[in-house]
Formats: sequence, C-alpha cells, structure tokens
Amino acid sequence: MSSAPGAVEEFAARYPFGLDPFQSEAVAALAQGEGVLVAAPTGAGKTVVGEFAAHLALATGTRCFYTTPIKALSNQKYADLVARYGAASIGLLTGDTSRNGDAPVVVMTTEVLRNMLYTEAAGSARLDSLGYVVMDEVHYLADRQRGAVWEEVIIHLPQHVRLVSLSATVSNAEEFAEWLVTVRGHTRVIVSEHRPVPLFQHLLADRTLHDLFVDQPSGLDPGVPAFSRRGPGPNGRGTAPGSVGGATPGSRPGARAAEARAGDIAGAGAAAGGRAVNPDLLRLAREESRAVYERGRGPRSSRPGRPGDGNGAGNGRRRSGPPNRPDVIVRLDRAGLLPAILFVFSRVGCDAAVTSCIQAGLRLTSPDEQREIREHVRARTAGVPQADLAVLGYWQWLEGLERGIAAHHAGMLPTFKEVVEELFVRGLVRAVFATETLALGINMPARTVVLERLTKFNGQTRADITPGEYTQLTGRAGRRGIDVEGHAVVLWQPGLDPLALAGLASTRTYPLKSSFRPSYNMAVNLVGRLGAERARTVLESSFAQFQADKAVVGIARAVRRNQTAIEELTAALECDRGSVTEYDGLRRQIREREADLSRAGTVRRQSEVAAALAKLRSGDVVRVPAGRRGGLAVVLDAGVDEGSAEGPRPVVLTEDRQVRRLSMIDFPVAVEPLARVRIPKSFNPRSPQARRDLASSLRNIRLPEEPGRRERARSLAADDAELARLRRAMRAHPVHDCPEREAHLRSAERIDRLRRETAGLERKVEGRTNTVARTFDRVRDTLAELGYLAVGGDSVTDAGAMLARIYTEQDLQVAECLRTGVWEGLTPPALAAAVSTLVFEPRGDDVAAPTIPGGGALRDALADMAGVYTRLGAAEDHHRLGFLRPPDLGFVAAAHGWACGRGLEKVLEDAGADLTAGDFVRWMRQLIDLLDQIAQVAPVYAAKTAARPSPDGHTPDSDGNTPQAHPGTDGILGVGRAARAAIDAIRRGVVAYSMSV
Repeated sequence: MSSAPGAVEEFAARYPFGLDPFQSEAVAALAQGEGVLVAAPTGAGKTVVGEFAAHLALATGTRCFYTTPIKALSNQKYADLVARYGAASIGLLTGDTSRNGDAPVVVMTTEVLRNMLYTEAAGSARLDSLGYVVMDEVHYLADRQRGAVWEEVIIHLPQHVRLVSLSATVSNAEEFAEWLVTVRGHTRVIVSEHRPVPLFQHLLADRTLHDLFVDQPSGLDPGVPAFSRRGPGPNGRGTAPGSVGGATPGSRPGARAAEARAGDIAGAGAAAGGRAVNPDLLRLAREESRAVYERGRGPRSSRPGRPGDGNGAGNGRRRSGPPNRPDVIVRLDRAGLLPAILFVFSRVGCDAAVTSCIQAGLRLTSPDEQREIREHVRARTAGVPQADLAVLGYWQWLEGLERGIAAHHAGMLPTFKEVVEELFVRGLVRAVFATETLALGINMPARTVVLERLTKFNGQTRADITPGEYTQLTGRAGRRGIDVEGHAVVLWQPGLDPLALAGLASTRTYPLKSSFRPSYNMAVNLVGRLGAERARTVLESSFAQFQADKAVVGIARAVRRNQTAIEELTAALECDRGSVTEYDGLRRQIREREADLSRAGTVRRQSEVAAALAKLRSGDVVRVPAGRRGGLAVVLDAGVDEGSAEGPRPVVLTEDRQVRRLSMIDFPVAVEPLARVRIPKSFNPRSPQARRDLASSLRNIRLPEEPGRRERARSLAADDAELARLRRAMRAHPVHDCPEREAHLRSAERIDRLRRETAGLERKVEGRTNTVARTFDRVRDTLAELGYLAVGGDSVTDAGAMLARIYTEQDLQVAECLRTGVWEGLTPPALAAAVSTLVFEPRGDDVAAPTIPGGGALRDALADMAGVYTRLGAAEDHHRLGFLRPPDLGFVAAAHGWACGRGLEKVLEDAGADLTAGDFVRWMRQLIDLLDQIAQVAPVYAAKTAARPSPDGHTPDSDGNTPQAHPGTDGILGVGRAARAAIDAIRRGVVAYSMSV
C-alpha cells in the first residue's frame, strides 16, 4: 500500500515537538506499507503513530478505523481527531453513539469492529476501502472477559488492511509480534523502554518524603546526602515545578542528576544499577519491627501507641504510620508535587477522602479558578434533571471541584467523571482520589502519582499489586512538555518492606498472555462464514494456541530430561538385603491409606456440618466460629438447594449489620441454634434501618455460655485393620533393618517424584496441543445438541443465525429465552427487569435477597429463566464447558421501577446502598444495548420461523433439525415490540442525558 508523497514530513510538521526515535521509526514503517507493533511506556506518545495512520488514510483516499477498549477513550480520541482534521472527516461508533459512521476516519470501540467483521458481507465497500486499523491498548487482549475480541479482530481483518498495534510496555513483545507475522504478514516491532519524563520513586514515612533509592558508594557523585523532604521549598509555598525539596530543574543535586542519567530503575540494591535502597527507610522498617516485637512482649501498660500518649509512641520512639489524606495533599503542595492522582483502590475511600479534605478546609484554587470551574460545570451538566442533582451528590461534588479536589471511580455518573478529567487536564483540579480504573487508557497525566497501599481487592481477596499494575499506575506521573520529572509516592503502612517495594518498582516484567476462548456467538459466526473445518483451522491461528504451542517445546524437553534421570537412578537403586522398590511400595501404600482415611474423616465431618446447616430456619441465632464473618448471626434464609453441590448456604445478618451468604467452609464443626429472633414480615435486607434494628435485637438477646472445648473424635486410622496389616508387613520386610535404608528411600523418593512430575508434564503437553480447536469442538457439539447448529455442527440453523447476532457474555441464555418464549407476554417494564438478570453482576458478596416487583408474569418468567440456565448448565457440564453464569436478580427492582417511571432517588433508595448513580447508569446503558439487540433479532427470527408451521416445536427446520419448543411468530414479534418500548421507557432522565453527551 503506497502512501502519499511527503506524508511523513507533512504529518510531523503538525506537532510542536519533534518526533521521538521510536515514533519516527514507526511512522516510516507505516509509510512504507508495513504493519507495526509499538510497545512503549504510558505517556510516551504511542498514539502519535495511530494518528499517523489516520493521516495516511486521509492523504491516500482510504479509510482508517481507530479502535479503543472503552467508550470514554473513544470519545477522547474522537475529540482529538476532530480538532485536528475537522468533524466532516471523523466519525464515532460506540455501543450507544453513531456519528458520521461513513467518514474516512472512524473512532470506535473494539467490539463494534468485531461485530462489523461478522455482519458485513465479504467484499463490502466498507471493508474493501479500509486501509488501516489502529488497535489502541492492544494489551487488553489479556483481559479475561473481553480479551478474545482483540484476537478476533486481528484474525478476521482482511489481509490488505495494515494493522497498527499500540501496547503498554510488555516483556514478551517479540513473541506477540512473531504471532502477528503469522496471521497478518510482515510486522515491524518497535519497543521503547524510555520514559520522556524521568520517574522518581519516593516513600512518605515518618512525616518525611524519602527517596526510595540513593546512590551506592561506588557511584556516581559520591558524598551527596539522602534526600528527605521536610517542609516548604525556597519560595515559601512549595518548590518550583518539577522539583522536590528545593531542587530546581536547572540546578538539581548531584545525586538527582546521576539518578536521571541512570534512566529507569535497574534493580533494588544491585551494584550494576549503581543505586541502593535508602538506608533511612531500612532503618525505619527495623525500628517498626522492633517496636511491634516489644509491644508483644512488654506489659500492657507500657505498650506504645495507647490512647493518650500524644504521639503514639509511649517509649519515645517515632511512629511511622500513614498520614491522613488532607495532610498528604498539603505536603505534596508544599513540595511542588501537584497535580497528583492518589490511588485509593476503594470507591468509598475516594469519596471519603474528598469529604475529609473539604472538612479540613483544604483549598487549592484561586477565586478566578473557582469561577472558571463553576462555569464549566454548569455548561457540562445543564442537561442533568434538576430533581436528580441531590441524589447524584452534585453539590458536594461541585464543592470539591471548586476547591481543586475530586474523586474518580466507576460509581460516579459518567459525565461527572468526564468533567473531573477535563478540569484536571486544564490544571483546575489538582488532586484526584481514584480507583485503579483511572489507569486504563484515559489521557489524564499528573506530576505525581500516590499509592495509599500496595494491596487491593481483586474481587475475591485482598492481594498485592503486581509489578505490571505498579508500572501502569505510576506511569501516569510526569506530563510531557510540562514536567521535567514525574514522581511516584507510596505512603508508609505498618509492615511495609522497603526492599519489597524496591523490587516492585524495579521489575519490568509484564507478559502479555492470551485470554482467548471460543464463545457460542463466535462459533456460529465462524461456522456460518467459513464452515466447521476452516473455522477450526482459523482458531488454531489464535495467539492463545500460538503461546500454548511454544510452551509445549520447552515442556517436551523437560520430559526427556526427567526420563533420562529416572533411568540412571533406577539402575543405581540396589540393596543386598532385598528389593528397595518393594519396600518403598509398602511405605507408599501406608501413606495412601492414611490419606484416604483422613479424607473419609473430613467427608464425615462435612456431612455433619451439612446436616446441621440444613436444619437451620429463618430466625435461628448461630455463632460463626472464626474468620472475617466470625461472631453471632441471625439466619435470614436457610439457603437449602437440593441440587447444589456446595451444600446449604444460609444467608445471615451479622452483628455488624452485614448481610452475607455463608458456606460450609465457615463451619469447621456442626453448628447448633443458640436462640431465636423474630424477623418482621416487612424486613427488607436492603434497608439500612431494618438491618440496624435486627442487629440490635441480635446483640441484646441472652445466650448460654459457650461450651468448653469439645473432645476430639477418634481417628479412623486408629481402628483400621488394613492399615495395621500394611505397617506389620513393612516392619517385617528385610530392607527395614538395612543401615542404608534412608539413603535408599531418598533415591526411591526422587525417582517417584520425577515420575509424578513427568506424568504431569505429559498431561500438559496433551492438554496444550490443539487446545483452542478442541474447545471449539465441544462448543459445536453443545450447539448442535441444542439445535443452534445442524447435526454434526457443520452448518447454522435459524436459531443459530439469531444467536450470531447476539453479542453479550450470556449470548446463549438470551437466544434460548427468545426461542423458547420465556419472555412472551411480558410488559415492557417486566421485560426490562427480566433481561437485566443477564446483564447485572453484583459487586462483592452482599447477597441480600432482592425484592421482586411486578405481578406473577414476571415471577414466572424469572423462574423459567432459572430453568433455562439449569438446562443449559447441564449441557455445558456434559461437554466440559463453563461459560454461563446464573441470572442475577440484584437489578430487577431498579430496572422495573425505572421503566415504570419512578424517580431516581426512589429507585436508588429501594435498591440499597450498594447501587450508586454511576453503577445505575452503567447497567441501564448495558440493558438498553441488550434490549436493542433483542428488538432487532426478534422480527428476523420471527420471519424465518413463520415460513414453517411449528407451534408445538416438533416440525424439523430447513436443516433437518428438531429444535426445542418455541413461541409462535406473534409471540416473538411481541417480545421485540416490548423490548423497543422498554428502551423508550428507560431512556429518560439521567440515563438519557448520560447517553447523549
């Protein structure tokens, strides 16, 4: 593909700064008709390469699709390109926005392009004229839920299209590029580790801002002291921009200049890197460990940190706990380190941080800036319904903004987040408390990034952040063209290890791992377009299979090495008294028998626990023995499900007013009711007041004293005759008395370990060979069994054609509910409520039983949907798949209430404290998207089924299959009409406003 003459020079002239070497190389490669993979740190300017692709498309009369992973990033890039090339040349396509879709350059979310590749006919003008596709943030293909979309696009793009892949710095960029070459042809790999703005690492500890690293004595500019920041710089208010502690960009201390020359961190304490961890921090860590040890040993009256001791150190030792959030902002401001993003990893924590700053009287803006902020906010929120402002937290949000302080998290209204981003970029908001979602692509650089702690909740447990996450979060520090340097600050927390932090900050390992797997929608689309065999071949070209095949080579080498070692060890295993192998076999039988008996004892105890839990009834008071749910609790729902393999899972209210679902793991021994509490019939577990009243009743009941420690049950092994026989045989064996017995057994143990390891490696080889294709085969078998593919899975049925147009994680459940008439006859609000169960996913483990609104028709539909899930789940189990999740009722009341016309405040109040306005809008937008898909596919499917009489569902279709029972044509059309009406009912107020901006 030839480019316009002089395109590179013309493009470069548009920028006020010269292109960096990696940008120049990538732009030149694109101009020569090559595809490119650009991997560079956050803020390095990768998007310049993507913008050049758009420039080339405009210059050569072809088209460019610029894809991003999220709508906010699409909107941002659309605005950038419109400012550069004009609105007539740029289009925007996202899930709920379509603007100038036939423009030469179209910005879109990656899913939109994937759907387009499946729905556009081969040879269509839209794809034939496509010259370039930019995949911004292509490392998203590692995302567990959405990553497959990126691989689908890369695999299915027409071969004439030049692919521009922009990625964060990953440690296996060459491997990814090697795969790109196999599927896309020649691809230039351009990797840059250089940060345009150097990043310096700090720890805020003991009221001092410490450098994390200092130069070693070998070093570069010896004799320079450590850099602890203690108060304002020379200008009285804070240091000069781009400096810390009074070191200006033009005259920085020698060690700081040496640090800049050293480049990125090369390793904590490594001599080759020329730097070591700050000894002041190591001393603080030792002092803290010593204080903790002494507190544990000393008398209670002398322990430091007791109330009333003033500084929290009764023995005079300094306390090195974390400062409060307003104090952190003040210290950063004094050091000239604002604007800053402070990652809190908690929505509640972000909002609480802003509130604490307001209450502390913190203000970072001038009167003129406050007026400018108010005017911008009024202009951007003019369309928000006035009645909803209070429930949206508008006034407190505005007060924080006027002070230069804001929160940023997924629970906020999308417009509120966008306003925060806009004001931050303009320098009017100077401190943003954010969750990690801010690090995902939004162009919002800061001078400083602060991490409150180095752990975060990952959806299941609190885990340490990874080196890749640390790099991504701190990568926002340092604004190109504004800051001379960027700063990453970690707040000291009890137990923090400076050496571990240094390792985290020094590690640049961030491997890109494919999360690709064939879905139901993908399978019917591929079979419909390519046929089963060709589709299988295409899937074998995925990055997931590429990585699996490369791993097999190393595993096979390890298998051969183990087999050689086993042969050598076996030949050397000899004893003049008898067979060591035979004696070792007896020992293994004994161990296996003991393990079997132990498992049997565990099963017996679990059976006792399950039986006890099954007897619990609503109102029973029980004591949870241990764990974070330990203490008294009252049973709200027994949670007995005859078909569940997990056993009873009672829903309880704890003493601290939390509604939680327990499981057998919470009860190591059988539980017995201690008392009973009356639960009002009107009790609503989502009402804070109702929970508070019931918890108060729970705390006030009189309970018998806890029983003493139970006598431990006798072990099954103590009375097992077979175990006794094996032990006698082992003692009688001649090798038992050999003086070299232990040496023989160590050799035998090593042989056995190598055999087990080899067997595991061989299973890995077998499991990784054609893994994607074998999963695809199981998906095809499932779809053929259900009637979405013809018998044998080689062609698509009418139902399969409907499934091919449903793009959602729960695609098969949606198609099955449509096909079997589950939603027939529902009113628009009831349909919205029913469909919401396939969209909504709750946060955390709050499992309060939801209130089901509406009449019997909705309840029946929800029961039928549960039956659909059970039937599909059985089919998945049979074919060893696990794509589907059960419908979740947590958003049913909100969806129904809003579709019925209730106000936002009432809807959120009924939904409970866990549903924020931002969450509500986000789920509503996803619900509208799915309802729109239903409204589109229903009439198409109805038209196909109308041609064949099948009211009882037993007439074979055009492919010779006998599908499940399905509703009549009128029923399907009725669902489509109800879906369209539900969209009209939902798209109002704050939802409509959020979709229009």
